[in-house]
Amino acid sequence: MDIDLATVTIFFVGTALGALLAWVFISRLKDSEITEARIENATLKAKGSSFENQITELQSAREALVAQFQVTSNEILEKAQESFLKRADERFKQSEQSSEEKIKALLNPVGEKLKNYEEQVTSLEKMRVDSFGELKGLINSMREGQEAVRREAQRLGNSLTNAPKARGRWGEQQLKNVLEYCGLAQHTDFQLEASINTDEGRLRPDAIVKIPGGKLLVIDAKVSLNDYQSAFEATDDETRNAALAAHVTSMRNHVKQLGAKAYQTQFEEAPDYVVMFVPGEHFVAAALEQDPDLWDFAFEKNVLLATPTNLVAIARTVAQVWRQDSLAKEAQEIGRMGTELYERLSVAADHLKKVGSGLNTAVNSYNKFVGSFERNVLSSGRRLSEKGIEIGNREIDEVPSLESIPRYAEDAND
Repeated sequence: MDIDLATVTIFFVGTALGALLAWVFISRLKDSEITEARIENATLKAKGSSFENQITELQSAREALVAQFQVTSNEILEKAQESFLKRADERFKQSEQSSEEKIKALLNPVGEKLKNYEEQVTSLEKMRVDSFGELKGLINSMREGQEAVRREAQRLGNSLTNAPKARGRWGEQQLKNVLEYCGLAQHTDFQLEASINTDEGRLRPDAIVKIPGGKLLVIDAKVSLNDYQSAFEATDDETRNAALAAHVTSMRNHVKQLGAKAYQTQFEEAPDYVVMFVPGEHFVAAALEQDPDLWDFAFEKNVLLATPTNLVAIARTVAQVWRQDSLAKEAQEIGRMGTELYERLSVAADHLKKVGSGLNTAVNSYNKFVGSFERNVLSSGRRLSEKGIEIGNREIDEVPSLESIPRYAEDAND
């Protein structure tokens, strides 16, 4: 038990001493580490201060380098820009020159075309101006002509309205114009105002047209103008209808008068009607519109109403008949000349036949003479030569005979 206590005491004392020694060792070790840590801390602080100084210096150097770099980069950039701009300018100039040459090469034909177009446009413009001037002059001339025609028409209308004789002369002139327009000639194909003596006095139709075969066509011109003019100038239907009714009455009176004169009965070769020429389609149209029976009324009086259109058809038919008659006469003349030529050729053939007969007789006589000459003359001459008699250097040629068969045209062509 005592041993155990001593042992425990020793154990605890040993443990305490060990702990004390450990504490002392650890304290010393800790103090040493603290000292080292302090030294290291001081060193680190010194290094940190040095690092801060270096950082400050580095920042200053960096700032200086940045500033220097900016200056240098600006200079380099400026030089690069200048060099780039210079090169670009040179390239642009070269490109511009090359492009300009190419563009000129491309545009020169276009320029020439445009120049030609410009010259043509200038010429056309000049022609247009000249043509416009001419056109303006023509328009002015037409305007003046229309004004003159208007004045003349007004004057003619006034004179026709107020002077019956003037209306008659105007109708006769229109009749003459239509006949001549259709190819008929005055004094040859028709006569104007030919006088006819009858038991009732002297009659004088406006025109007598000659028709082949000795036929005659009597035409008389009638102008109903006053009432028609009044209807044309009327401002209300009542006045217009009254004027048109008077116009129809005037037309019927002309038909009655012309039918009563019976011009066709004064000529044996005339048809059984006379042509009443009205120098205006509108005159007849207005009358027929008011009185559709006017045409039949005229037929009953042996009067044929004719407007310029109808008369043109009649006159052209007459002219065509005259041409056909002329062609027929020419054909007859050609036939007569052919017959006469045939008879003359027949007589000439008889004479030629007699000449051939005489030639045949002459050939036969010639051949007989040649035979006799050969037998009686040449044979004697040859005998003299055979006897040795000198007869000269020239020999007598043989005389040929002739063919008595005549040579016809087909033989001559062969």
